Amino acid sequence: MDARNEMLSLIRSRRQGWSLEQPFYTDPDFFRLDMELIWYRDWLFVGHDCEVAKPGSFFTVQIGTYPVVVVRDREGKIRAFHNSCRHRGSRVCTTAKGTSARLVCPYHQWTYDLDGKLLFARQMADDFDPSAHSLKPVACESVAGYVFICLADEPADFQPFRTLMEPYFAPHKLSEAKVAYESTIIEKGNWKLVWENNRECYHCAGNHPELCKTFPEAPNVTGISGAESDPEMVAHWQKCEAAGLPARFRIDGAGQFRATRAPLLRDAVSYTMTGKPSVKRNLSDRVNADRIGTLMLYHYPATWNHVLIDHAVTFRVIPLGPEETAVTTKWLVNKDAVEGVDYDLQELIHVWTETNDQDRRIVEENAFGIRSPAYEPGPYSELHEGGVIQFMEWYAHFMEPRLSEGAKPRLKNVA
Repeated sequence: MDARNEMLSLIRSRRQGWSLEQPFYTDPDFFRLDMELIWYRDWLFVGHDCEVAKPGSFFTVQIGTYPVVVVRDREGKIRAFHNSCRHRGSRVCTTAKGTSARLVCPYHQWTYDLDGKLLFARQMADDFDPSAHSLKPVACESVAGYVFICLADEPADFQPFRTLMEPYFAPHKLSEAKVAYESTIIEKGNWKLVWENNRECYHCAGNHPELCKTFPEAPNVTGISGAESDPEMVAHWQKCEAAGLPARFRIDGAGQFRATRAPLLRDAVSYTMTGKPSVKRNLSDRVNADRIGTLMLYHYPATWNHVLIDHAVTFRVIPLGPEETAVTTKWLVNKDAVEGVDYDLQELIHVWTETNDQDRRIVEENAFGIRSPAYEPGPYSELHEGGVIQFMEWYAHFMEPRLSEGAKPRLKNVA
């Protein structure tokens, strides 16, 4: 049986509320299908508006086999292009980020404007047409300070996500913030294991002593049900909404993205060891309420987020292989905040730096065990792992119709 039909068969026969069969986490052909049917077809968070604050500012990102460059053009629009020269295919931008008046391929100096148009290609034939050799565009959208791209020729409608997400995030003015610090760790596990670990706090008490000082372990915080019947959660929503901050749990119909606010523990206002603010300047002057807790967002398959009153922590997931995933974390603060004056960098990043490394070890041990020939799927906790169950439902429901598009028809048995 080919990989597509095998994956389709396993998805159709899977046991709901249980983890997946081993090939979903280890098999190179299954990984290729994940890339082709999800990562190359859906909207992916790649970075922030503030990382391309001025015309000519750019950053690069690698999605599977696709190198991409994101740049702000002369009119202030954020664009994305395939980072492949139209001459012989060399990468045009070879650094992670930078600023340039033009995009110049280092191989033969073909030069592109910030809108992707080819401006200069030396010593080409007289009939060479520069207009036919612009950089190939990648669909790109910016919302409330977040930049998303989609590699598909016909991207899905971005508007439903914008409609849900923007009212929650716009008050925090992340488009005007700055990145105080960023780190990338490589987790030696499949990207779905990274997400499974993220979507529950069943493991938190035994693994995250720093995070558990401020972040609640309640399953209705990481899950998708129960919050409406929690008096503390409802009271928190009402308090935030009275201050003009959308807060209630909202999820899209397909389960791909959701936003909600949740209170932190006791009197905590920030992810620090004391619970006190880590930055003296709030992210936004539009947010004046105290103890707004954390604004949480996920958008499968590429990002989860926490936005607090004083800073934001954003996470980007990118698969590198069947059993290797890059997780990039960025800490955003007020654009006028000064390190050493308004915040201590180590205090700002300590909780999530430790938590990320703990999660890395968890994912790698999970992956190590799954490689065993003795591995078989196990049941999730309905109480604590509702978020994981929801993630798996999203994955299966997204993959099944896409796999069916190219699946080979089953041959009838001939007597």
